[in-house]
Amino acid sequence: MGTLALDTESVDTDIYLTLGLKRSGKGVVRSPKILSIVSTLLVRSVQKNEMLSETMPMKGITIFHGLRAPTITIQQYIDRIFKYAACSPSCFVVAQIYVDRYLRQADVHLTSLNVHRLLITSVMVAAKFNDDTFFNNAYYARVGGVTTAELNRMEMKFLFSLDFRLQVNVQTFQSFCFQLEKEAAEVHQIERPIQACKVKENWSNKGDSTCVPTIAQS
Repeated sequence: MGTLALDTESVDTDIYLTLGLKRSGKGVVRSPKILSIVSTLLVRSVQKNEMLSETMPMKGITIFHGLRAPTITIQQYIDRIFKYAACSPSCFVVAQIYVDRYLRQADVHLTSLNVHRLLITSVMVAAKFNDDTFFNNAYYARVGGVTTAELNRMEMKFLFSLDFRLQVNVQTFQSFCFQLEKEAAEVHQIERPIQACKVKENWSNKGDSTCVPTIAQS
C-alpha cells in the first residue's frame, strides 16, 4: 500500500504543515506536533473515562486490557513508537481514526489499562495499510513491549472489529486533522502545555517489559 496521498490542490494543506504531516522546505520535523496532540487528547480521554468509572462501572473488558497500567506514559510510548517503528507521521492520525471506529464498534472506553495496546496495534495496522514500507509483527511487538503472540491476537481482533474497513479518504483524513487541532487548542487554553518526554534508549533490553500481561486473551 502507498502512503496516504495529501491532495494539495483541492484542500488547504496548512493544517498538514502545522501538524508536521507534510514536508516543508526544511523537511519533516524530528518530532511532529501530531505526536504531542495525540498524546494530550488520549490522556484527557483516559482521565475523563476513569473519573466516570468511579461513579459508574465501565463495561467491555477486552483483549487490549492489561492487569495493571504500564509505567511508561502515553507520551513516552508514542515517542517510542515513532522513533523505532519509523512510520510516517500521518499513521498516527489514521491510527486515531481506527481507534475511534473500534471504540464505537466494540462499545468500550479508553482507559489506562487498554490505551497502550490499542496504540501499538492501531499504528501497526495503519503503517501496514498506508506506508510503503513497514516491519513484521515481531518487531512491532518488541517496540510495543508485548509478545508477538499477543500482538497477533490483538491485530486480528482489531481488524475483525473494524470489519477490515481500513480505507480513509482524504476528506475524512483532513477533517480529523482539523478536529485534532481544534480539540488540542481547547485543551491548551485551560492546561499548561505537555513537556516533551525522553524515550528510553535501551529499548532492546529483554528485561524491559513495557506492557504488562493482558486480562483477557479473546
